[in-house]
Amino acid sequence: MPIKVEGLRDLEKQLNVRFGPVHSKRWIDKALLEGAKHIKKAIYDNFDEFKDTGKSQREITISDPMWLNGKRTIKIHWRGPNDRYRIIHLNEFGTIKNPNPKGKGAIDRAIRQSREIYFKTLKSEVERYMR
Repeated sequence: MPIKVEGLRDLEKQLNVRFGPVHSKRWIDKALLEGAKHIKKAIYDNFDEFKDTGKSQREITISDPMWLNGKRTIKIHWRGPNDRYRIIHLNEFGTIKNPNPKGKGAIDRAIRQSREIYFKTLKSEVERYMR
């Protein structure tokens, strides 16, 4: 029973119709987690070029899947004993005194680089569960 899907919303609707919301939510959550692992690795690798102690890399965390504005979402954030979440935005955007730090734009670059891999991972994970 093949399914023709144009976008992610259509895919979610088709999964809900075919398998029910409980099963499709479980599959989508697993696919989101696998995709988030690829983005986390890309961010980790981009932080290599300006790391000092590696604390910012070790505190990269993936949240559990959650509902945000009616969509299943996963957040990648910094949580750990060194409270690196306080300075990540300074590395990403710069400050008045240091407008161009070594790590400026590292997170944005990582997301752009891993975007295609992320969507391929989502697609392959959902296809795996549909068999």
